[in-house]
Amino acid sequence: MFTSRKDTVYVILAGIFITNAIVAELIGGKLIDVGSAVMSIGILPWPIVFITTDLINEYFGEKGVKKLSLITAGLIAYTFFVLFFAMKIPSTRISSVTTEQFSAVFGQSQLIIVGSIAAFLASQLIDVTIFHFVKKRTGNKMIWLRSTGSTVISQFFDSFIVLGIAFYLPGIMDTKTFIISGLTGYTVKLIIAVVMTPMIYLGHYLIEKYIAKDGN
Repeated sequence: MFTSRKDTVYVILAGIFITNAIVAELIGGKLIDVGSAVMSIGILPWPIVFITTDLINEYFGEKGVKKLSLITAGLIAYTFFVLFFAMKIPSTRISSVTTEQFSAVFGQSQLIIVGSIAAFLASQLIDVTIFHFVKKRTGNKMIWLRSTGSTVISQFFDSFIVLGIAFYLPGIMDTKTFIISGLTGYTVKLIIAVVMTPMIYLGHYLIEKYIAKDGN
């Protein structure tokens, strides 16, 4: 049982955070064209992850984000573990999804899985460190700076780590493609982070209004 409205907020934010992080991994195998570069469709849920990360950072501190990030990484690994066995079990003849179709969608290589988890953990740890570095110097002012600034830097590393481990190191991508694809994904994330900045303020307003009732 929750002892305060703030506990409820953490559970809600954690649920949104975990759900979107796992969905991003599940749909990440689909690549789309962005100009002359390619980008994973898994980027779609990340704006929500950006927002929840910053809100958890704001109200629950470094420990709150780090603990949740480790739990989420474990759940992502668990998801792939379940999918591995699900792919090994053949479909029945009346199934609308064949074994081959199921494996084609969910059968990501081990390097992609390793790259995704490594990029997720690294970007989250960088994000929380930068967020609190800025907050210590600005106090409760300039929410946009610590929220957007931490995302801008952390997602640069995220964009290149996953591509580097999954595609560049095994030789699937050459250097030029690796750099172009990484910069394209990063640019899209950067644009999204800037556009979503007002949502951070809205989130702050709603949470402050909700938890203020604890004192009534």
